[in-house]
Amino acid sequence: MPSVASCLKIVKMNIAEIIREFAGRVTILEVIIFLIWLFFLGGWLVKTSWGRNALVGSPTRRNNMPFYLPFIPLFIWYVTFSLSVLIAGSILPDLPDWQSAFVNNLLLGIGGLTATIVIIFLARNHFAGRLKGFGLNPRVIHKDFGAALLNLFFVWPLLVIAIILTTLVGKVIWGQDFHIQQHEELELITTYSQLSLRILIFIIAAVIAPVLEEALFRGMFQTMIRSSVGRPWLSVAISSAVFAMIHPNPAHWPALFVLAVCLGYSYEKSGSLFRPIFIHSIFNTTSIIAALYSV
Repeated sequence: MPSVASCLKIVKMNIAEIIREFAGRVTILEVIIFLIWLFFLGGWLVKTSWGRNALVGSPTRRNNMPFYLPFIPLFIWYVTFSLSVLIAGSILPDLPDWQSAFVNNLLLGIGGLTATIVIIFLARNHFAGRLKGFGLNPRVIHKDFGAALLNLFFVWPLLVIAIILTTLVGKVIWGQDFHIQQHEELELITTYSQLSLRILIFIIAAVIAPVLEEALFRGMFQTMIRSSVGRPWLSVAISSAVFAMIHPNPAHWPALFVLAVCLGYSYEKSGSLFRPIFIHSIFNTTSIIAALYSV
């Protein structure tokens, strides 16, 4: 177990290393963008009393969901996917790795679509205003897309900071060789060059996953929590923590939590589920493009 002094020394060394590496890659344009972001973030913090008043008066979503209802599509999603993978593995045991990855992702997509249909059915029956009350109003799509770009612009530097801090803490605890592994889907899309697999992963990451996860974690879980505790920020924080922790790699949790808070905030502020769906989709799309560009 390293002493406190040695830990502080490692932290200082890592901070200096990160600063040197960052300074060597940063451009003037990036500095300007960061200063613009800092200016607007500071204005938002002052205007909202450090965020405390940011969700005052945010629209409520009247519903009659029992507390267990969000767990039904979550259970269907996991069970459908897990059982179908086991069955496919027993029927097709000798597939090449990329074909096995294709089958697994195809089953993941089918399970996701199944769970999404269940969520839509439940929302129609348990939300006042049916799907519009759930936050799916097609008339605001054009407005929400522009707002999603703006929201993602403001949260992106916070994601970078979360990743840097996670790496720093990881190096202190597990040593200098620690690094944050890529998401499994990004590893697949960069490892295998087959176009069919890449297209399937893109569809799942950019379309199916954002719709399913936002409908489930923001639309159902966050709404259920807010209906119970009556405090929008607390419901955002709890649902964001749950969202982060369902992902298998703990090193991803801090950045995912930051992203999820942005998603939850956008849902509470606008009352529209399209806004977090667009943020999620744009984030996943840019991550895929960046991963492919680095190959």
